[in-house]
Amino acid sequence: MGVYDGKHVHGMYVVHDGSREAPPLVLIHGSGSSGSSWDPVVPALAGRYHVIRVDLPGHGQSPPAPSYDVPEQAACLAAALDELGLRPVTVAGHSSGGYIATALAEQRPDLVGSLALISSGPSPDALLPQPAFLRLLIGPPLGPLVWRTRSDAMLRRGVTAVCNRPVDVPDGLVADVRGIGYRTFRTVLRHNGAYIAERSLPERLTAVDVPVLVVFGAADPRWDPSSAHDYDTVPNARVEQLPGVGHFPMLEAPEETGELLLRFAATGC
Repeated sequence: MGVYDGKHVHGMYVVHDGSREAPPLVLIHGSGSSGSSWDPVVPALAGRYHVIRVDLPGHGQSPPAPSYDVPEQAACLAAALDELGLRPVTVAGHSSGGYIATALAEQRPDLVGSLALISSGPSPDALLPQPAFLRLLIGPPLGPLVWRTRSDAMLRRGVTAVCNRPVDVPDGLVADVRGIGYRTFRTVLRHNGAYIAERSLPERLTAVDVPVLVVFGAADPRWDPSSAHDYDTVPNARVEQLPGVGHFPMLEAPEETGELLLRFAATGC
């Protein structure tokens, strides 16, 4: 497996793993995270695929952007993939990264061959009351102060608050999360909510003629796990639920998640 140094492409930090001669597989993280969130599954994926991880604007090693509108972020990603000469690609998005992936397929069907959505809430009414620690961390009135004074332990707890299994949070993810600004994070959340409020993800995917894999943790504390079946209405979609897994399947069940992605990327089902 080859590992390549990351570089900035159209405002996004991009890291390559695996052979560049292999079929391309693009991994998109969720809000308040980074490409490092995929660390546990990358070795298995990179054994067969050219894995491309991006840090979305304002996250990880990518600089802030003038806008965090979901379609605009997807357009930036499309420009980066064009510059890298990659098409068609399998795109996997975690949580709100699934919204970027879906918007990319909406805008550029020539780029996207298949879509995998992991823990991507289908619509606003599927959102559950958030864990108390997250409400303290990001909500008014104490959010800005708590955000500025976060310790490494608090950053790790912020990730594990939406997990149902014990996990080892990658050190790189902790460092990347520390660099995300409070205002950026709140703005990203607002734009993510607006995207699925305008049209639900199942409705958007129904209009996109590509194979779709939906993976949900059956114990996700962020999105109602039963909402995974909202995607049953999408043609060419397969829904997989992982027992005992929360919002971060890549961290909580990396082997199962990796196998699902490998099979989907190879067969489209």
